[in-house]
Amino acid sequence: MNTLKLRPLQQADFPYVLAWSKDTEFCAASSWEIEREEGELVAWWERCIHLNNPTFVRLGIEYQEKLIGYADLAEIHHHQAEIGITIGERKLWGRGLGTKVVQQLMQYGVEKLHITLFLGETHATNIGSQKMLEKLGFKEISRNGSELYCNEKVALIQYEYHV
Repeated sequence: MNTLKLRPLQQADFPYVLAWSKDTEFCAASSWEIEREEGELVAWWERCIHLNNPTFVRLGIEYQEKLIGYADLAEIHHHQAEIGITIGERKLWGRGLGTKVVQQLMQYGVEKLHITLFLGETHATNIGSQKMLEKLGFKEISRNGSELYCNEKVALIQYEYHV
C-alpha cells in the first residue's frame, strides 16, 4: 500500500535515521553533519521523540509502512507557524511526496493548532522546493539572508500562505 501519512516519531524508526546519516548528499542538502557519531545521533533522535515544546512539533513521514522523513511546525505562536520537511529517502526526492506532506502538515496545523498563517523558506537553488511551495499557493514575500546548502553559500527565499 502506497499510503503517505504523518505520525509520531518512534524509537523503532532509528535505523532509517542512521541510514540517512550515511548518505553524504542527503546530509549536505539537509544541513546534517557528515559522519556523525552514532551515539550522538541516538541522543538527538531520543530528543526528537520525547520533545515537549508548545512552539515546535515534529512528526514522522511514513510511506509504504516505513519512515522516509519528518515534518516540522516551528516558531508556533499567534496562529502562525514555519513549515519544514526533510525527506531522508533520497530515491523518493522529486516524486511529489513533499507536496502531499506539506498539505497534510498544514491540515494538522489548522485543525490541531488553529494556524492561519504558514511561513516557509527555501534556498534559491532548490527549485523543487520553490515549485512545491508555489503549487501549494504560497507567495514569495522576500529574499533575505543566505546559508550553506549543498556545500555552497546560497540566498534564501521566504514565503507565506494565509488560510
